[in-house]
Amino acid sequence: MSIQDTFDLITRGADEVLKPDELAQRLQGGRPLRVKAGFDPTAPDLHLGHTVLLNKMRQFQDLGHQVIFLIGDFTGMIGDPTGKNVTRKPLTREDVRANAETYAEQVFKVLDRERTEVRFNSEWFGRMSAADMIRLAGQHTVARMLERDDFAKRYAAHQSIAIHEFLYPLVQGYDSVALEADVELGGTDQKFNLLMGRGLQEHFGQKPQVVLTMPLLEGFDGVNKMSKSLGNYIGIDEPAIDIVTKTMKIDDALMWRWIELLSFEISIADTRRLMDEIDAGALNPRDLKMRLARELAARFHGSGAAEQAVAGWNAAVRGEGDISQLPLTDVRVPAEGLRIAALLTAAGLTPSNSEANRKLKERAVRVDGDVCEDASRQFAPGYEGVIAVGKRSFARIRLVV
Repeated sequence: MSIQDTFDLITRGADEVLKPDELAQRLQGGRPLRVKAGFDPTAPDLHLGHTVLLNKMRQFQDLGHQVIFLIGDFTGMIGDPTGKNVTRKPLTREDVRANAETYAEQVFKVLDRERTEVRFNSEWFGRMSAADMIRLAGQHTVARMLERDDFAKRYAAHQSIAIHEFLYPLVQGYDSVALEADVELGGTDQKFNLLMGRGLQEHFGQKPQVVLTMPLLEGFDGVNKMSKSLGNYIGIDEPAIDIVTKTMKIDDALMWRWIELLSFEISIADTRRLMDEIDAGALNPRDLKMRLARELAARFHGSGAAEQAVAGWNAAVRGEGDISQLPLTDVRVPAEGLRIAALLTAAGLTPSNSEANRKLKERAVRVDGDVCEDASRQFAPGYEGVIAVGKRSFARIRLVV
């Protein structure tokens, strides 16, 4: 690849590059760059939003650069308040250790294990004395810290800011010094902390790192940042059928953003061509969405599981194929069984019986492929089949007492 092609690939989907001229110069230098991204083990599982950074790291790997997956086991016990208006509760050492163990395995569903340097920032902070930490804290002023947007808002609103929260950007910045990073990747909400790394590297006599920020991926609701707390996420350890089903829920506009940030198989040139085909009516957006869903399911579960999941989705939604490809879920019911509305709620397809009844009136409920409007329809223990609400929510269930 030419330097320009390499630069275009690295910056694909990026929100901002600081500084692009420095990145170009380092790429022209010919030596493998040390590319760092840090992850605080705040929860045991990773979702597609996390993989935006992992995908970018993999692109650097494929170009021959050294990537460093930094697990913030020390910073995780401080707690980064980014995006919060209150102090986030720090994790215990036991929480951090347990979460870090699962992170270290999950990342290799995206990264090349043999070409990934996994580090923990307790390696250097565990050896740092109180005097060392005070000297580090002396590198920036309170006024500088209050330039960070969330700190400034909390201060203006007379909300408390704990002293240890001011340490977080310094600690994250010092990670770049300890690792001698050439490039650091992070979300747009991490810009302040990433720039802190540049400043500290200069203070310690190192060439400041290039900062590359990536967008925060919207969840499949198309509105909010992907988050477990909002329920709009796809976990990379979820079953392949769930990855396919949830990906197929995204709207057509969000599809392009997901392709840009998540796909390895659909290039920039492919994206332009596919946009033209859809505009011309030569390609159904649903088929392209399925291509992305298949790619994501295969990345995390293998091609066999991905094809099985696609077949299951087609059987449930389009009436094409064998419904046995869908996973079977047991739903417990009373001995006398359940009416359709209660069954939809028990199966997790509607949030309430009243919503289920509304869907029945809208002719949006299907039982084994046929529209169901009869709210009095009863299902007894032993029933096994596929029930669906709309085109995107379905389940293959078996009723048990």
